[in-house]
Amino acid sequence: MTLKQYILLAQVETTTTSIFPALIGILYAWYNYDAFRLGFSILGLLTVVIFHLAVNIRDNYLDYYIADNKNADHAQDMTVGKENIPLKNVRLAYYISGAVALVIGLYLVFQTSIILLYIGFIGGMLIGILYTAGPRPISSTPFGEFFIGLSMGFGIFASMVYVNAFDVMQFDLVTTLQLIVASIPTSITVMAILLANNICDLEEDIEDDRYTLPYHIGVDKALVVFKYFYYAAYTAVILSVVFGTFPRLVALSLLTFPYVLKNIRIFTNHQDKQTTFMTTIINSAVIPVPIIITFFLGAWLNI
Repeated sequence: MTLKQYILLAQVETTTTSIFPALIGILYAWYNYDAFRLGFSILGLLTVVIFHLAVNIRDNYLDYYIADNKNADHAQDMTVGKENIPLKNVRLAYYISGAVALVIGLYLVFQTSIILLYIGFIGGMLIGILYTAGPRPISSTPFGEFFIGLSMGFGIFASMVYVNAFDVMQFDLVTTLQLIVASIPTSITVMAILLANNICDLEEDIEDDRYTLPYHIGVDKALVVFKYFYYAAYTAVILSVVFGTFPRLVALSLLTFPYVLKNIRIFTNHQDKQTTFMTTIINSAVIPVPIIITFFLGAWLNI
């Protein structure tokens, strides 16, 4: 397998959805616990990115495998088919990527505490594995949005907070609730992407025996859920500023809401993978990037 094929299979451009919650987690630890460990932060980022790549490769493998077994026409439009990559090479790619992420993650566990194993492995990696593995992967059920949000939103965010502040923070009820609320903005953007993708791919998913949330509740109700996902993201930002876990300057990130609302209307009016789906990808950057920028400046200037 060439590097180009690996990049295409791994969909490297999608790793921002893992990087954003990781960066906010680092900033959260710095602001709330005055804790920042550069080495651990870099290793944590490597873990979440490499594991994200492994999950993407596994997902592409399963999509092609199912479609090819059914002799579906769209199988040859997938990366594995277009690039003519042997399936054994695809399996090897995700095994190696997953193993590398696991080794780095276990090293961080040994350097911190067993709590990181619970947060990072059970709350992150295990869900990631089950998302594409088994006779009925999570991605084929109506619970995909929830679990991927839990893994990529809360799991990554809380893990990065912990690797930096493991020796000064305690997981009591208040702390846990604050972490959950703080993780919602990035959790929601990932959940919204997945829901929009499932809406656009509904007919194709049914052919592949994937019965996602839009299948169970219908497209109209799924679009309502899609809209309220984003409302929850901005509500969580407001609550985190009020709780004092986000700097007050982060309130400026709320100014992006009109633009995000415009993109929500574009997608809810017409759902198309080739055109309007891109608005959810744009929103996945428009929401967290201003939070990251204002969080850094607010923590640095203490405003």
